[in-house]
Amino acid sequence: MANTVKYELSEDRMPRQWYNLAADLPEPLAPPLHPGTHQPIGPEALEPLFPMALIAQEVSTERHIEIPEPVRDIYRQWRPTPLYRARRLERFLDTPARIYYKYEGVSPAGSHKPNTAIPQAFYNKEAGITRIVTETGAGQWGSSLALAGAMFGIEVDVYMVKVSFRQKPYRRAMMEAYGARCVASPSEETEIGRKILAEHPDSNGSLGIAISEAVEQAAQRDDTKYALGSVLNHVLLHQTVIGQEAMAQMEMAGDYPDIVVGCTGGGSNFAGIAFPYLGAKLREGRDLYIKACEPAACPTLTRGKYAYDFGDTGGSTPLMKMHTLGSSFMPPGFHAGGLRYHGMAPMISHIKELGLIDAVAYQQLECFKAGVDFARVEGILPAPEATHAVKGAVDEALKCKEAGTAKVILFNLCGHGHFDMQAYTDYFAGKLTDVTYDENELQTALGQLPSVAAE
Repeated sequence: MANTVKYELSEDRMPRQWYNLAADLPEPLAPPLHPGTHQPIGPEALEPLFPMALIAQEVSTERHIEIPEPVRDIYRQWRPTPLYRARRLERFLDTPARIYYKYEGVSPAGSHKPNTAIPQAFYNKEAGITRIVTETGAGQWGSSLALAGAMFGIEVDVYMVKVSFRQKPYRRAMMEAYGARCVASPSEETEIGRKILAEHPDSNGSLGIAISEAVEQAAQRDDTKYALGSVLNHVLLHQTVIGQEAMAQMEMAGDYPDIVVGCTGGGSNFAGIAFPYLGAKLREGRDLYIKACEPAACPTLTRGKYAYDFGDTGGSTPLMKMHTLGSSFMPPGFHAGGLRYHGMAPMISHIKELGLIDAVAYQQLECFKAGVDFARVEGILPAPEATHAVKGAVDEALKCKEAGTAKVILFNLCGHGHFDMQAYTDYFAGKLTDVTYDENELQTALGQLPSVAAE
């Protein structure tokens, strides 16, 4: 086995570069396809949506990409984020496992999302863009891009999935406090929004619909670009500051994980904690189990088909090969709004197909219980999304207890739940239930996949 490659931090204890897993993949990703011709597209096809600097990162196979100093300067407001040993949780579970968690809730927006929002705003500013449009589920991404827009003086419009718009009014207020405009999706502002509302006047919305609205808006003005908070390669790239810091911090603690756990919706926080470790495994042959935890009500990795599909409901984005439930799939309105996406990041889908990671789906009640138990022993109340990672780590720790093995577990606590208190109020009042998707609707959505999916 080769000598271990360490991620060295600079004097301010932050990474100087992002890590690109594409450089170490045993097989390359399937290329994105044109939505009309189904032929592979080049970087120029993405230019209407993204500045060229981000497109270059999207298609890059370089192992390391330098983080611009203006981005690092803003990162310094909260990075490096803390790595904690969960000793109280270990005692509560009576497990021989050693549990660590990387806590991303210390960012101004309360989650890991600014790790990519800041560089995306920076590169748009450098390209002369004055307006960015985006979508958001639970509001973590919308809050973060609003923050980034304020930092760089860029106008931000956010289409927020309507069920979350109603469930999480304080997320909307936070976006507005940063100067962004927040609109419930589907809306009357776009052609796709009006079409959805005409067919389904009471639509709760979905991330796929909100993406369609944002992309439609971006395509109409030269001063406007689109930003995505998960799924795409450049977004996952930016999040690898999490795992790089964790590797250096765990070295300081004299430990190295046997198990890495993260929750998955589109894949950004999971990639952030897992990709640097997976890269080390691929280069050096380290024994490592990586576990993705997703909601049973929107189980892309465990129930989705690995196929080419649209990233949005309106069918305007390039086709990406990913685990998908179908772009027309409408997930139930469960509280982990950031995990309600019909598809999984192509790179995460790819490594799942290669057998490099495992995936498990959890119901929301067991996740909320794990989140409350965690809060009562560790003191941090997780966001509903992050409770899936807590549950995944707890399950692994209990397996260690049963087997009598002292494994090292690391998970990413990707955000706090301070703006999600209605969900916890409903949980304590016994109003939450384990919701599930409609199997017939899933099969219908999968039946509508583009024909290229079968090729």
